[in-house]
Amino acid sequence: MTIRIIRSFFTSFSNPATLIPNPSHCYFCTNPTVAKRISQIQYPLQFQESSPQRNLIAVSSLLKRYGFPALELTNFLEKNCRLLNLDPIKIEKSLKILLSLKPSQEFLVSVINSCPRVLEYDAIKKWEGGIRGLEEGSNLSSFAVRNILEVSVKYELDYDCVLGSLRCLKDLGVSDITVNKVLETHPTVTMMAADKIHDCFEFVVDAFRIDKVGFDRILCVYPGVLAFGIQNKFKRLLDEFKVLGFNMEVIKKHVLRDPRILALEVGELSRCLELLKSLKCRESIKEDIFHEGAFKAGYEVKLRVDCLRSHGLNLRDAYTVVWKEPRVILYCVEDVEKKIQFLVHVMKVDIQCLVEVPEYLGVNFDKHILPRFEVIDHLRSIGGLGDEVGLRELIKPSRMKFYNLYVKPYPECETIYGRFARNAEVRSRHPVGIWKLFKPQNNPKSKEDIMNIKSYMDSLA
Repeated sequence: MTIRIIRSFFTSFSNPATLIPNPSHCYFCTNPTVAKRISQIQYPLQFQESSPQRNLIAVSSLLKRYGFPALELTNFLEKNCRLLNLDPIKIEKSLKILLSLKPSQEFLVSVINSCPRVLEYDAIKKWEGGIRGLEEGSNLSSFAVRNILEVSVKYELDYDCVLGSLRCLKDLGVSDITVNKVLETHPTVTMMAADKIHDCFEFVVDAFRIDKVGFDRILCVYPGVLAFGIQNKFKRLLDEFKVLGFNMEVIKKHVLRDPRILALEVGELSRCLELLKSLKCRESIKEDIFHEGAFKAGYEVKLRVDCLRSHGLNLRDAYTVVWKEPRVILYCVEDVEKKIQFLVHVMKVDIQCLVEVPEYLGVNFDKHILPRFEVIDHLRSIGGLGDEVGLRELIKPSRMKFYNLYVKPYPECETIYGRFARNAEVRSRHPVGIWKLFKPQNNPKSKEDIMNIKSYMDSLA
C-alpha cells in the first residue's frame, strides 16, 4: 500500500494532465455533475495522523533540496519505505553530517544509495565531529569515506575503534595513497584492532627483511595482506616456497616486484611448476618461459589460469589449455584478454572451444588472427563459403595453405589478407647500398711485392 501511494504521488506530479486542483482554491462550476465528481476526489496525500506516509512530501522535498536526483527518488523511497517513519528534522541532521565529511553532492548521493541507513541519525551521529581524529594532512577519498561509513553502520562499530585502526596505519608510515587503496578495496580493516595490524606489519617486515617503504609498496598493490588470519597463511606459503627450493632472496625479489604473489593459495605454485615440468614443446619455448627463473615462470602460469577462469573455464580446462599451448605464457595477460574478448564478442565463439583449439591463444593477434577472420568474414558475407569455417579451420592451417584455400581464388581478399597480396610493397631486408660495406678493399701493391711476384714466376718457368 505504501509503495502504491508513493508511486501515485510522483506520477501525479510528473504528468501535468493528472494534477488535482488544490481544494483550498475557490472556483465556481455551473455543471452540477462535474461539481459532484470534483467533490468526491480525495487529495492523494491526506493520510491519517498515525500513518507514516504523512512524511512523504517532507522527506522527498528534503532529499531533492540536498541534490538527490528526482528521477531516482521514486525507486529509492519504494525500496526504503522505513525512511518515512523517520523524523525529517533528524534526517536533515544526518545529511548535514554527511556533507561535513565530504562536501560533495556526488558523495552524498553515492552514500545514500549504497547505505540508506546513514540517514538514521542514531546510526550516524557518532560521526558528527567528522574524521578529524586522523593525523593532520590525511586526505581520504570519497570512496574510502563511503566504505568507512558503510562498515561502521553495518557492524555498528565504535567511532574510536575505527579511528584507532586508521591511526595505526598512519603510525606505521603507510602513505595516504596506500590508506585510500586499503579502504577502497578492504574496508573491513577498520574492524581490526590496532595491535593486530601492528602484529601483521612486524610479521611481514621480519619475514621478508624489508623496511616501512617496502611494506607500503606491498600493502598498496595487495591490501589483502591485512586480511584476518593472514599470518598463518603466510607461514604455510613461505614453507611451501622453501620446500620447492627457493631461498628468501629469490622470494623477496619477486614479492617486491609483484606483491600479488602473496595471494597464492598453498599448493598452487607447486601445481604450476609440475605443469611446466611436463610440457612437451620446443626447447626454445621452454628457454623463453624459464628466462627469469622457475619462480616467475610458475607465477605466470597462475596468472594465465586465473585469466581463463575469469572468462568461464573451470580450473581443469584452464590448466589443460595452458599445458597444450605453452606459448600463451609468453604473451602478456593483456594480450590474452584481448584475444578472448575478440573470440567471444566479435567472432561469437564459445569460450569452451579453447579447450579443443588452444592454438588460438598461442599465435599473434594482429598478424595471424585478425587478417584471417577478416577474410572469412568477407567470404561469409558474399556467400563464398561452401561449408562453415570454425575456429579450428581458421587457426590451424599454415599461412600458405590458408592463402591457397581462401585468398587466392578471390582477388579482392588479397588486399584484406595483405601478407601475400600481389601489389604489396616488398621491403628489402637491408638498406640500399649496404653491399658496398661488405666489398673487400683493394690494397695497393708496392714495388717490392711486384719484384717478388716476378721472381716467383721466373722460378716456375
